[in-house]
Amino acid sequence: MKINVEKCAQILREKDNILILTHAHPDGDTLGCGFALCRALLKLGKKAGVICADDIPGKYDYLYSNMDVFEFEEEYVVAVDVATENLLGSLSDRYGGRIDMCIDHHGTNTEYADKLLLNADAAAACEIILKVIKALGVQIDRDIANCLYTGITTDTGCFRYASATSNTYRAAAELIDLGADNGTINRVMFETKTKTYAALERLAIEGMEFFCDDRVCVITITQDMYARTGSNEQETEAIAPLTRQTEGVEIGLTIREKEDGSCKCSVRTFDSVDAARLASSFGGGGHKQAAACRFDCDVRQAKELLVAKCKELLQ
Repeated sequence: MKINVEKCAQILREKDNILILTHAHPDGDTLGCGFALCRALLKLGKKAGVICADDIPGKYDYLYSNMDVFEFEEEYVVAVDVATENLLGSLSDRYGGRIDMCIDHHGTNTEYADKLLLNADAAAACEIILKVIKALGVQIDRDIANCLYTGITTDTGCFRYASATSNTYRAAAELIDLGADNGTINRVMFETKTKTYAALERLAIEGMEFFCDDRVCVITITQDMYARTGSNEQETEAIAPLTRQTEGVEIGLTIREKEDGSCKCSVRTFDSVDAARLASSFGGGGHKQAAACRFDCDVRQAKELLVAKCKELLQ
């Protein structure tokens, strides 16, 4: 059942022992949502926590520093920035079919939760969480503001993407007024690279492949590349935008090999192709210009399937 912000806040005020789920291969928006909401619930005197199927990259440590941690048996489960249950990764084995609420901004949301707060016009799910926290009556402090600003700036590519609306800018300005350290966050998210990531990025660019008259760019990240560079999947978040930076490319595909041999693809497009439509063909979802999907096959097979679909969509 779809709900509005006020109903969402009312339910959260009535519940306790709230577990917040973020999607696998976490980004700044799902983590910003999770820890901002968790901090707000803690300020209301509730027990709450955030979990993710994958390790959280070190650059996001500040989102949960100095935050109280409680042991509790979850009574209410909330997913944030998660369009489909399979994006939860291994968490879907335990929580699939029993998620009480989802707060999301993906138009492809499959309405898997009992209650859904959805605004597909929001550039980042953190825009929605900001409204929820205000409806809860919680005073937004610097830590919460940093969490929410992180989600907004990362999901808009530091406000470069067309998804950023005037409402997005107003939300970001409000968070800066509330203490968000926008300068530091933007530097950490967009200008700071580890040496291992720099080595991985070099291999990724060297291995770029082009298809469909150079309208499709594919980057493949393998386990061997992680081993050669000392990098890991946590550091691949900045790879996907590289695929559509080459002139003439309309679809960018970043295929990442998992340890078990399966893989995940991040899709980036421009207005000519709907990334969510492409991803949904393989059980994924997302936004018009940014989406993702998973494959049980290896990277070679996944690439063949994806390129064939791209050819179909570009005709």
